[in-house]
Amino acid sequence: MNGTVAFVLAILVVAFIFDFSNGFHDSANSIATVVSTRVLSPTVAVFWAAAFNFIGLFLFGTAVAKTMGSGLIRVDLVDPQVIFAALIGAIAWNVVTWYYGIPSSSSHALMGGYAGAAIAKAGIGALIPGGWITPILFIVLSPLIGFVAGLVLMVAVGWSFRRVHPQKVDTLFRAFQLMSAAAFSLSHGTNDSQKTMGIVVGLLYSAQTTFANHPWHFLHITSIDTIPFWVEAWAYGAIALGTLFGGWRIVRTMGQRITKLQPYSGFCAETGGAAAIFFASHFGIPVSTTHTITGAISGVGATQRISSVRWGVAGRIVWAWILTIPMAAVMAAVTYLIAQVVIA
Repeated sequence: MNGTVAFVLAILVVAFIFDFSNGFHDSANSIATVVSTRVLSPTVAVFWAAAFNFIGLFLFGTAVAKTMGSGLIRVDLVDPQVIFAALIGAIAWNVVTWYYGIPSSSSHALMGGYAGAAIAKAGIGALIPGGWITPILFIVLSPLIGFVAGLVLMVAVGWSFRRVHPQKVDTLFRAFQLMSAAAFSLSHGTNDSQKTMGIVVGLLYSAQTTFANHPWHFLHITSIDTIPFWVEAWAYGAIALGTLFGGWRIVRTMGQRITKLQPYSGFCAETGGAAAIFFASHFGIPVSTTHTITGAISGVGATQRISSVRWGVAGRIVWAWILTIPMAAVMAAVTYLIAQVVIA
């Protein structure tokens, strides 16, 4: 096995680790509400979320993956070193935010890492400006959409069940929340797994001559728009595996620190967040599931009274969102420069 083949295979392992860390870091997005309302125990909730993370493999396309693979960075500048640095930068930021219990976006960490590595190689011209407009716009829009969806659903549920005994409402929405948690886990797996798919396809496309006549010919691809099924299955599986191990530090922030939830409010937050993410996934927009569910939870809390939302906690989360892309970009750029020295 020559050095180039070994390096590409090593990067595939790093990509697997990133997807695992994504599921580990973002598992709280899927299970925080259903755990905090005590509809499911943490252990059962984790298995529930992981199962629906993976099921998305058989239900959705690859529009988000194609955006990540060819819509953000000039394809002719992508090489294994760029992909490696992008992944290391994203993983590093995930570890930092996980350690401090901050629900930042793994999606934006990956985007920032990709941009930072590419800029370190070829300057700002490595970016495709038009490709960044919608993802950047949705940094603001996704939590707002989640906020509005959660708020509207809460108002609708409150009005529809205003004459029903609270105990009956609680019992009914405990069952409904199983479905809403499944829907959000499905949307999470769908959008987030595709981001790494796009990165992996970019890697394999950049190294296509390496595997043209190689025994591992299944790694040979000739089109940036072609995503092999094994890449899809691997990405969904890694996200699901990461979810199984959970991110309990972040569960507490998402489930309790922002606002206190009940089964009906948890249902509204998860349903509103899932709807927003499914919409974005359909149009190939890589959005943050973290941003979206945080907005939905805040919208739910705001229907009770504005003071029921702990805006100080939400404010610190927003700062993490603002810093994610540039910090991951810096980490990836430094990694790329170090890799160039080591390789040289």
